[in-house]
Amino acid sequence: MGKALEKARQFLREVRAELKRVTWPSRKETLGSTSVVIILVIIVAVFLGLVDLGLHALIRQILS
Repeated sequence: MGKALEKARQFLREVRAELKRVTWPSRKETLGSTSVVIILVIIVAVFLGLVDLGLHALIRQILS
């Protein structure tokens, strides 16, 4: 049991050391990236909605 606990502690020490090396994005970069993602999600959602409406109308024409 002690060996597993020591391995866990070593792992957490290594994680802490790695997190200190990470270059975190600035607030401006984070907001910019988030904006791009939200805009692209909206564009894809509108596109898929239009495709769905078009296919719905096409299938309705075929079946009637």
